[in-house]
Amino acid sequence: MGKVFTEISESMQAWVEKQKIFFVATAPLSDSGHVNCSPKGADSLRILSPTRVAYQDLTGSGVETIAHIRENGRIVIMLCAFEGPPQIVRFFGQGTYLPKGSEEFQKLAGQFEDKLGWRAIITVDVTRVGSSCGYSVPFYDFVGDRDVLDKWTAAKGAAGLDEYQKMKNAQSIDGLPGLKF
Repeated sequence: MGKVFTEISESMQAWVEKQKIFFVATAPLSDSGHVNCSPKGADSLRILSPTRVAYQDLTGSGVETIAHIRENGRIVIMLCAFEGPPQIVRFFGQGTYLPKGSEEFQKLAGQFEDKLGWRAIITVDVTRVGSSCGYSVPFYDFVGDRDVLDKWTAAKGAAGLDEYQKMKNAQSIDGLPGLKF
């Protein structure tokens, strides 16, 4: 069943790179704050080293992950096998928000496809790698990536995205600071 590792092995990395979706979960320090879990896809997760991962953060209707990371850094990334042998992998760690245009962002930007809606890179210094059976995770067939966000950002344009982010991504639903402007 479940195992715990101190780092991401080469075989685990190969498995991760085949997955089409992952989930990111964060929470504020406040007991009354909202826990957030977000699905991610579009080939946006990279393993940078056996103890460090990063993903491309695209414009969305909220900014919970960034706000929580800015507040406390706690994050977990989970992947599930929806085809092949059952497996679940979780990367627990401390997240860092790298705003678009920052020096740290620029160092990693070449790892990802450039997208108009790109607002940040989230890195995770992994402190625990956990695997579990995934025996009850159902099979699903991957049909393809959605292009809705790409079309939406193209229709908004750079100026429209800036305006949208200032309106919708400046703070979390709990009032924590989101994107830096």
